[in-house]
Amino acid sequence: MTKQRLVILGGGESGVGTALLAREKGYDVFVSDKGKIKEKYKQVLIHNEIEWEDQTHTESKILNADIVMKSPGIPDKVALISQIKTKGITVVSEIEFASKFTEATIIGITGSNGKTTTASLTHHVLKQELSVGLAGNIGDSFAKQVLEEGFGNYVLEISSFQLDDIIDFKPKIAVITNITPDHLDRYDYKFEKYINSKFRIAMNQTKEDYLIYDADDDVIVDHLKNNPVQSTLLPFSLERPIENGAYLDKNNIRLTINNNQIIMPTTKLALEGKHNIKNAMAASTVAHLLKIRKQTIRESLENFQGVEHRLEQVLKINKVQYINDSKATNVNATYYALESMDTPTVWIVGGVDKGNNYEELFSFVNEKVKAIICLGVDNDKLMNTFGNMVDVIIETQFMNEAVKIAYKLAEPGDNVLLSPACASFDLFENYEDRGRQFKEAVRNL
Repeated sequence: MTKQRLVILGGGESGVGTALLAREKGYDVFVSDKGKIKEKYKQVLIHNEIEWEDQTHTESKILNADIVMKSPGIPDKVALISQIKTKGITVVSEIEFASKFTEATIIGITGSNGKTTTASLTHHVLKQELSVGLAGNIGDSFAKQVLEEGFGNYVLEISSFQLDDIIDFKPKIAVITNITPDHLDRYDYKFEKYINSKFRIAMNQTKEDYLIYDADDDVIVDHLKNNPVQSTLLPFSLERPIENGAYLDKNNIRLTINNNQIIMPTTKLALEGKHNIKNAMAASTVAHLLKIRKQTIRESLENFQGVEHRLEQVLKINKVQYINDSKATNVNATYYALESMDTPTVWIVGGVDKGNNYEELFSFVNEKVKAIICLGVDNDKLMNTFGNMVDVIIETQFMNEAVKIAYKLAEPGDNVLLSPACASFDLFENYEDRGRQFKEAVRNL
């Protein structure tokens, strides 16, 4: 019997993880990356005798595949992907491929914002009592963990791009944190397409499976009305009582599943801000479903350390707090950041604009922002949008310069907030690189 040929496009974390799992499962594996494969990944491929190429795609070695696993960063519009699909070759994402080789309970978490925090928080609660891995957009590759760790449960942070390439993937518990316009450049600038993409997380679910979602999010609620899903619904809300699910009752989260209730005071939550009450509701609903003890859930929500580059308090210098929110790559994420500022703020913003509409930030900028530093290659849109709203607006293309300017502008009691609302690829490798450079520049002050 001839081996099935799996071609992997993209030699990053998910690509190399998938290559290792596929080789172990008897596939003929080939990894192809149009860019340069990082040295550490090259060494893994060489060590495991997996055939690879970088800085090119050799079509003859790709179009003979039985199945193609593509990195979520590669858009469908690329000519090579069209050719692959025209030949009738199945294209899948890492989560689709790897989930076929595990019997574990899968918790899939998606949304425009809050998914990293919710996934990390959920994992933090579950690991107190269960064998559980954290993967997807975060940590080690899911495929690699299926191969090496064999956890009984997986919390997966899943992007819309990964969901675009699923066929049978079905999480036992799905979470949609919220849906706001993001990545519209990948969806023909049609918000509806992006919404449909997020809801693919529930497309294979049955009534034995669960969908946890934000009932205050009109986009989600309207979509569910017009496109009912099979899943058992467990909503959460800050605004109204919920019979089956979670809601905010004065300063307590009340969570009920099949008449079994847990009450948690929000005053003790480790993470501040309204959006984090929602993240806590989602995480505790998952934990409650998986029979984690109530006391464990409460304690875990109180001692969670937070996620790097997400409203991360870096240092206080001369009574000025420096905050790293580099992970805010869209307007909605920055909305939450500005909402949680309670003193005058010097705001560092900018990068690759994905078709942003900044209007929802206006009230916060008028109320809380004293100066704006635009950090990007092209800052025209920001300068035009906010130029008349603040007394000081300055542009730069260097992080250390941005931080030095902020240092001069901030007075005791102020905040300096890096919350870019944009992707980072114009000046940085990724949002982590941007966040680390910010922290380094702050420490060098």
